[in-house]
Amino acid sequence: MSTAKPSCRLISTTGSYHGKQGFDYQSAISAESVGAKALCMHMLTIPPGGKAKAHLHENHETSIYVISGEGAMWYGENLAEHMLARAGDFIYIPAGVAHLPYNPSESEPVIAVLARTDPNEQESVVLLPHLDKQV
Repeated sequence: MSTAKPSCRLISTTGSYHGKQGFDYQSAISAESVGAKALCMHMLTIPPGGKAKAHLHENHETSIYVISGEGAMWYGENLAEHMLARAGDFIYIPAGVAHLPYNPSESEPVIAVLARTDPNEQESVVLLPHLDKQV
């Protein structure tokens, strides 16, 4: 058992990982990187025309801050609801809500910071392939 006291950490991101959702994420704060116990945070760039796989995060909430660009998301039961988010917007996704983010632009990327109450980068991701064909 470790007796080391928790301490603040500076993360200079140099790595990335490919998520189950189909995007590459810039690694930052997680159980894997700093031993986080209750949150995970990373940066996402959605390329022009990029689209995630439909998914949800079991038992974990997600918050997103759009830094630049204009992203969109199908969400809810059968992905029947839709929203458009612009730079400066915040998005909240409750635990267990299906969603499928994408970039409607053909020329500009979307850059966003994501934070989740799951400290593991991918543990709570549940793919919903039956919904991918809906949108």
